[in-house]
Amino acid sequence: MEKIKLGIAREGKVPPDFRVPLTPKQCKLVELKFPNVEVIVQNSPIRTFKDELYIEQGIKVQEDLSECDIIMGVKEFKKDDLIPNKRYIFFSHTIKKQPYNQKLLQTILQKKIQLIDYEVMKNKLGKRLIGFGRYAGIVGCYNGFRAFGMKNQTFQLKKACECENRIELENELKKVVLPSNTKIVLTGFGRVGYGAREIMDLLPIMEVSPAEFLNDSFDKPVFTHLEVEDYFAPISGQEFDKKHFYSHGNEYKSVFGKYANEADMYIACHFWSSSSPYILTADDLRNEKSRLKVVADVSCDVAGPIASTIKASTIADPIFGYDPKSESEIDFMNENAIAVMSVDNLPCELPMDASEDFGNELIKHIFPALFNEDPDNIIGRASETNLNGELTEYFSYLNDYVNSVAVN
Repeated sequence: MEKIKLGIAREGKVPPDFRVPLTPKQCKLVELKFPNVEVIVQNSPIRTFKDELYIEQGIKVQEDLSECDIIMGVKEFKKDDLIPNKRYIFFSHTIKKQPYNQKLLQTILQKKIQLIDYEVMKNKLGKRLIGFGRYAGIVGCYNGFRAFGMKNQTFQLKKACECENRIELENELKKVVLPSNTKIVLTGFGRVGYGAREIMDLLPIMEVSPAEFLNDSFDKPVFTHLEVEDYFAPISGQEFDKKHFYSHGNEYKSVFGKYANEADMYIACHFWSSSSPYILTADDLRNEKSRLKVVADVSCDVAGPIASTIKASTIADPIFGYDPKSESEIDFMNENAIAVMSVDNLPCELPMDASEDFGNELIKHIFPALFNEDPDNIIGRASETNLNGELTEYFSYLNDYVNSVAVN
């Protein structure tokens, strides 16, 4: 059987991304589980796993990936680095017609590359199979507590990116000391939300129902984890219908303000569609009854459903202040400010752990379909383009996007 050569490219985006799709040990495991596959890793001076670690596992490390049939990365490739007539797998950030990657997709088509996008790898029921969401939730929730300690001057945590791994990050949480009346609200039940729950479960915080959160008093820190029906309501006044909400979000309104009036911190891990109403509005934050002093917007939709997320913050400078009166940025330590954490590349702060988790999902859910049989057409449905330089039938809606003049 002819070998399939799988290339692992170095990340080329600036600022640099230290993650990898496969760790050194996972590369070796792939070759053992799929004897028809040979892994070749491109030299990189920046990735969290050094070249020598791949070499120690017997993996070939070299500059040239032109002999590879499939080339993988994490984030977008530089246009000049794309090799014509190859199959590429990465997060392209084009499926929503993102203007900043329009030229990238045009180049992919011109070079007759098959683009297989992680973001649309789904099972036959339409559920996503892979992503870094879990570690976005883990790091984002941790960062929220770090911001809480700084804002209230009660404890100091290391930056997540300064922790060697998740074990050290979890040990840092032992420093967290919360006032007995602390109340925290969490939204989101996907990979991101459950990642955040992993951090919450390590802290001495009691979970309560939404009704208890709104109506009862407590002598210990508490949190509540909201479903969409808890913070959205039909404008008509009728009973909430989740299926109807997801298809007719414009017919609903947010009632999140009542939770903002009771919560000291909000950890936002929800998925939000632009057709849905805003969740936490500027009016909610201006309300004199609002207790919110920290918002950890893990989802980070700028100028979207969380009014205080007026920008994406960075790993280097993760916290900024939002002034509810002026709706503008101020020092987060100002007594009138809400401290906002809205880092948009959170898994990069724990690149070793996030990479290992991602690679495990690849080996479990994706590689059997990529290298063997694919009865559920996972790879076909995740392919935006084909090797003929065309959009596939699943992504024909991108025609106007690729045929208009690029802005970048």
